[in-house]
Amino acid sequence: MSEDLAAHAAQSDSDSHLLVFARVPALGRVKSRLAAGVGAPAALAVYHELLAITNTAVVTAGVPATVWLADTAGPEPTTAETREWAAHHAKCQPEGDLGARMTTAFAAAFAAGAARVAIIGTDCPGLRATHLNEAFALLETNDLVLGPATDGGYYLLGLRQPQPELFLNKTWSTDSVLTDTLADATRLGLRAAFLPALRDVDNADDLAVWRAASGS
Repeated sequence: MSEDLAAHAAQSDSDSHLLVFARVPALGRVKSRLAAGVGAPAALAVYHELLAITNTAVVTAGVPATVWLADTAGPEPTTAETREWAAHHAKCQPEGDLGARMTTAFAAAFAAGAARVAIIGTDCPGLRATHLNEAFALLETNDLVLGPATDGGYYLLGLRQPQPELFLNKTWSTDSVLTDTLADATRLGLRAAFLPALRDVDNADDLAVWRAASGS
């Protein structure tokens, strides 16, 4: 990201908000597709790595964030469930499919006064603070910002106002999500901008590519 974009992003932090969708890291309850290839204990260890990478990017970006947690034990996350996210406000994800939950999270952020809102997951080891800062800078002049994932989905989606139709009628976790989202954006007349494409870690093949690239 250029110095101008970085400066603009820093100036806009006060009315920007980041949403992080995550799961409580528990054996047998995270990264099911990865666990099918490497086993549940190894998948949990990888998930802890991904959480740490994501948290570092969020903290370094310096944008206010709310972590929306799935698989919590009650209506409010416990201290143990939020220990990975001590620097951020945490809430429980509502009921419904992924689209409905994202719609609720965006609506809450905009209702609280945010002017630019972006959402990320916790599956992308290539995510850095520069991607987050660039997304909010791009939202100054665009209605929609997307960070494409190489599997046909997206690792980031940013908006300047609620757009619930972007989250309807999607087959989540498939390679049609990005294409279908862009079709909706075109139909709604939204100006879109894009971040660099990154690879999620969803299965054993993805993990092997990441390990090879990182030399670990």
